[in-house]
Amino acid sequence: QVQLVESGGSLVQAGDSLRLSCAASGRTFALYFMGWFRQAPGKEREFVATISQKGDSTYYGDSVKGRFTISRDNAENTVYLQMNSLKPEDTAVYYCAAPKYRYRTVGLIGADYDYWGQGTQVTVSS
Repeated sequence: QVQLVESGGSLVQAGDSLRLSCAASGRTFALYFMGWFRQAPGKEREFVATISQKGDSTYYGDSVKGRFTISRDNAENTVYLQMNSLKPEDTAVYYCAAPKYRYRTVGLIGADYDYWGQGTQVTVSS
């Protein structure tokens, strides 16, 4: 069974940096693209970033482009989200996600994913 466990969320100040981690287990991690999403209170889930199986293709949501970086370590079965220049509007629960099938290289919407972590809270104070 696929399990995704996020960590690294915290309370930080605007302008700070934070790195989130997502540890995956239950299957061969390197065969699947991965993604990060976030959801703020009262708002819809938002796509943040996705990364291909080998890490050579990445895509970002417009609101985080240029500030966030997604990466992965296939030897450690872990995907990361480096978040720089954090803003109060980045406050949300951040979720790691994985697909059931591996025929795609990236996933840009929630429907591309079948497995979700429990989420980690990121709060950015002004």
